[in-house]
Amino acid sequence: MEDRRESELKVFCSKNILSILGFSCIIAVIALLALGLTQNKALPENVKFGIVLDAGSSHTSLYIYRWPAEKENDTGVVTQIEECKLKGPGISGFAKKVNEINVYLTACMERARKVIPSIQHMETPVYLGATAGMRLLRMENKQMADKILAAVASSISEYPFDFQGARIISGQEEGAYGWITVNYLLGKFTQKLSWFNLKPSKDDTQETYGALDLGGASTQITFVPQNETTESPNNNLYFRLYGKNYSVYTHSFLCYGKDQALLQKLALGLQGTNGIIHEPCFHSRYMRKIKMSVLNEGFCTKRHELNSSFYPLVDIEIRGAGNFQRCRQSIIQLFNTSYCPYSSCSFNGVFLPPLHGQFGAFSAFYYVMEFLNLTSEESVSVEQLTEKLEEFCAQRWEEVQKNFGEVKEKYLSEYCFSGTYILVLLLNGYHFTAESWKNIHFMNKVRSTSVGWTLGYMLNLTNKIPAEEPMSPPLPHSTYVFLMVLFSLILLAVIIVGIVVFHKPSYFWKDMV
Repeated sequence: MEDRRESELKVFCSKNILSILGFSCIIAVIALLALGLTQNKALPENVKFGIVLDAGSSHTSLYIYRWPAEKENDTGVVTQIEECKLKGPGISGFAKKVNEINVYLTACMERARKVIPSIQHMETPVYLGATAGMRLLRMENKQMADKILAAVASSISEYPFDFQGARIISGQEEGAYGWITVNYLLGKFTQKLSWFNLKPSKDDTQETYGALDLGGASTQITFVPQNETTESPNNNLYFRLYGKNYSVYTHSFLCYGKDQALLQKLALGLQGTNGIIHEPCFHSRYMRKIKMSVLNEGFCTKRHELNSSFYPLVDIEIRGAGNFQRCRQSIIQLFNTSYCPYSSCSFNGVFLPPLHGQFGAFSAFYYVMEFLNLTSEESVSVEQLTEKLEEFCAQRWEEVQKNFGEVKEKYLSEYCFSGTYILVLLLNGYHFTAESWKNIHFMNKVRSTSVGWTLGYMLNLTNKIPAEEPMSPPLPHSTYVFLMVLFSLILLAVIIVGIVVFHKPSYFWKDMV
């Protein structure tokens, strides 16, 4: 009986061997699909955080960044999750009230404590970089600048983060880090992935953007020139990022941020007056008083020698005249373009290679243009900006206040000057033309991350940008899964057809007999 059953089993297996093999293949394919999908399922996010404080000349902002721990060197993975603006002036404004710095920092540092999970506080680095405001203070009073930095460091050290120090960054660093930020966020440092990475096409080589930064005390221009040879080595920086070499031109103009430029202009305007300045860059019927000491003691205004007859004056009175053309001509006087020891210069004898490529203009460049409602995606022409400024500057102060009552008086009163200054700086200072103006893109955020030097600063200090191109999968996850499914279905179809062919060949051969 047992021999009979065993014999029947052998007969069944021999007759249905192809069916058994086919069924086994089907099971194998299903298992392959399940394994591929399971293996490539996204894992729970493991993230890291970083904090940078931008201690500018007029204010301080705190930025919190986050990135996946397992993708630390991939471009574009670091994102900003929080921005906190500290109430009050820049830290250089605490020269006579250093004891108030602790309270000044509290609100935003406490905010960081809440945003970042407590379990990660100890491993989260905190950096503070001070810019042109503190650079100026260090030139005027190094001891006071050091005292302020020490007070800032002492205050931040009380929080449970990994504080990495507070320092004054150079103008060259500020320009370079801004350039890194712009191109990192735009994804310009890596080649576009193509299927199997077989051969990079022309579209894979991405040209970087230049960076234009405008603050209260300085302005920076940074870009990769078409010609790598330079006439001024001090203005060149060399980077190797993601396997590519970059020769970058950068220069920072101290005293040419919009606030210090205004003080320079007022110092020039004071000459030949009786202590009352009729200012064409302020709206008519607007009045302001400033301390004489601001003009005759400031580092940026000292070079404009004031007549000794003004020294007894305590206050200088400014009366608005509201005339764009006169405002523009008076601002042009701040830029000395008559002297150039190189083949080409920006102003004040500073080397500037021919402008090349697209430029991202941020910080005050953006804020002023946003106020003037000229930051749409469409390129704004020189003529449009000129017309807007002529119309705006001609408005009386009462009318301006009525239309923009929610804007603080200090900022509102200076938009005519700031907008005209940007126009003159870009055209007369950096020598953009009406044609090349279309290459300027006024930007504030890219993919929800603020454009500025802070992200580039953190990327550099935390080594998030490698010198060589990191290894990456030849295909994105979605493409990999699609191909797995496609090829598995093809395999399944072939197996089924093979089973039918071998099991019942008459279905396929009967028409050929």
